[in-house]
Amino acid sequence: MTTKKETTKKPVAKKAAKADAPKKHHTSHEASGKYVYALGRRKSGTAMVRVYLAGKGVITVNSKPMKEYFPVEDLQDAVMVPLKAVGMDANTDVVVSAHGGGIRGQADAVKLGIARALLVHNPDFRATLKPLGVLTRDPREKERKKYGLKKARKSPQWAKR
Repeated sequence: MTTKKETTKKPVAKKAAKADAPKKHHTSHEASGKYVYALGRRKSGTAMVRVYLAGKGVITVNSKPMKEYFPVEDLQDAVMVPLKAVGMDANTDVVVSAHGGGIRGQADAVKLGIARALLVHNPDFRATLKPLGVLTRDPREKERKKYGLKKARKSPQWAKR
């Protein structure tokens, strides 16, 4: 006959959360206003975009200003293309949650998300955005590694003798 040993569990002290610790979730837009939501993807990057139709032209990516999150000016210009094309760059706020991939993939995902959100807001913008190529999802992805090879296409060194 087996008897189970009773173990007394000691109370575990929970770690106190720091008051100055940054929040993991991005804060919502301060101004209460109507927004349009869209999703943009590029390579492994995904961007969930909210375009607030009434604002001051502020773009926030993962709770940081766009110029801080995308320090390269080329990426900043790429993100602004759809807004400048329809003339809503000065009076529209954008809040983005981006993750995955690299900085270029995230920037292009944000661009696609903004363009899709603008299209939901006003379908007449299609004539302006379509020729710029910002409504097309770039389908290029990383090719998978094949067995017997070192990478997707690189083969091991071959020796004749």
